[in-house]
Amino acid sequence: MSVPLTLLGLLEREPSHGYDLKRVYDEFFGRGKPLPFGQVYATLGRLARDGKVMVGEAEPGDGPDRKRYVITETGATEFESWLTEPVAPEPSLQTVLFTKVVLALMLGRDAQQYLDAQRAAHLRRMRELTELRRTGPLVDALLADHGLFHLEADLRWIDLTTARLDAIAEAVRS
Repeated sequence: MSVPLTLLGLLEREPSHGYDLKRVYDEFFGRGKPLPFGQVYATLGRLARDGKVMVGEAEPGDGPDRKRYVITETGATEFESWLTEPVAPEPSLQTVLFTKVVLALMLGRDAQQYLDAQRAAHLRRMRELTELRRTGPLVDALLADHGLFHLEADLRWIDLTTARLDAIAEAVRS
């Protein structure tokens, strides 16, 4: 995820303080990995340096004075371009899963054991995501669906690869 572009999008919605940007970012996009305050302010500093945001007057708050950030026309143009451009289709053809299986087979190791362990890890994560989809708010359910569909595709690949292990081993050892 592009933190600078996400912050620009949040600023397009409304001018905000860094603290508020972090709170909204973490609520919608942080999911288990909150954005550090230092990264928020460093990113806002770079965006201001590059003319994509303007820093308003400092406002008194409970602690140090707070600065309100406002997106500029340059920032809005960059955000719009990013928002409308399709993301490169995933997955790439070189995944860690693929690499581990091929290396295990090349080295004469037990790829079946690895695939079984990976299948079990995927199934555990799928149970977690299914529970989140069932009990969480709509935004969480949407994210859970995305993750579940990717995990289902991985499981199909694991099953197909398991069925072909002998042939794959022969191909990568020759």
